[in-house]
Amino acid sequence: MEQIQTKRIVLGITGGIAAYKSAELTRLLVNQGIQIQVAMTEAACHFITPTTMQALSGKQVFINQWGEHTANHMAHINLSRATDAIIIAPATADFIAKLVHGLADDLLSTLCLARNCPMLVAPAMNRQMWENPATQRNIQQLVADGVTILGPANGTQACGEEGMGRMLEPSELARAVLTFFQPKLLSGVKVLLTAGPTYEAIDAVRGITNRSSGKMGYAIAQAALELGAEVTLISGPTALPCPHGAALMNITSAAEMFELVQKHVTDTDIFISVAAVADYRVAQPSEQKIKKSTGGLTLELLPNPDILGYVSGLPKPPFCVGFAAESHNLYEYAATKRKTKKIPLLAANLVQQAIGADDNELVLFDDAGEHVLPRANKLKLARALLQHIVKLYRRGN
Repeated sequence: MEQIQTKRIVLGITGGIAAYKSAELTRLLVNQGIQIQVAMTEAACHFITPTTMQALSGKQVFINQWGEHTANHMAHINLSRATDAIIIAPATADFIAKLVHGLADDLLSTLCLARNCPMLVAPAMNRQMWENPATQRNIQQLVADGVTILGPANGTQACGEEGMGRMLEPSELARAVLTFFQPKLLSGVKVLLTAGPTYEAIDAVRGITNRSSGKMGYAIAQAALELGAEVTLISGPTALPCPHGAALMNITSAAEMFELVQKHVTDTDIFISVAAVADYRVAQPSEQKIKKSTGGLTLELLPNPDILGYVSGLPKPPFCVGFAAESHNLYEYAATKRKTKKIPLLAANLVQQAIGADDNELVLFDDAGEHVLPRANKLKLARALLQHIVKLYRRGN
């Protein structure tokens, strides 16, 4: 994650087992240059200590309304006035009910009621508590009141049951906070994005693929979400977590990717083709494993559909962004590809510098010429790329 302009956040921790995740969340946000002021309920102190949170945040932790940390005993006013947002993580079912009904019987609930800043809530509870109609009504009311709800997630819970109710992981929450603070330059814009490799079967166990990790595509999806876009991510096989808020559609082959692109592109404003789609597929893949023999093996390969070419060739195409990964002659091949595809923007890189790496360098090609984005981590590059896309997209609409 890339640092953003300094922000101040009150992190409210309530009494749930997921409070242990708040320590890592604090560390991640502090590393992004965000100032964290922790406020805890007394129940939260049974799950994680104020000493831990003070060490991670670098600030005195507030628990009691009548504590000695403020001379005027108005911590609920002082804290809520000096912050850009309040995030409650974890937010128990009980505390969510307090927020809905305006109860103020401790420091944290009182400062939430007295706030004049946005609030984000990360629910964390047993699946039955989450599914209870009372909790669902309360969540709906918070949304109606303008509160941002982060999660919850589906998975194994501390009680041993499985289902909805887990608090989002710290990395997901940290990304959501960064997203919240980004200007929403793509609000209402629908982005369709392909990412990762494709896998073309040879037989039941073997196939043709490439070394694409999908990191760049997923970073671009995250950057688009930060700008407020509705993101549909069509992804080949990767080990990456889906950016929170994106609609993920998993595929294996180029044909499957093409089918989903055809299905969704008609309702798309911006199409970003990042996936490393295999150029060829096996003409007749075997349903059974091909047994090894002493002789050679000849495979007939057929070209896969040109997905970007199809989209850019539509009668009314979306704004198209292509990618080119080259091993040499980067500028020549990338410029030629952009002209051949007839697209407004193409991003190019050298494969030996990019595949599998966490950082990269991009060269952007558009009607104005070439624009170098210096080597940086892929999320920072993705954000810079999206800013360039926004500029061109707004100019043409």
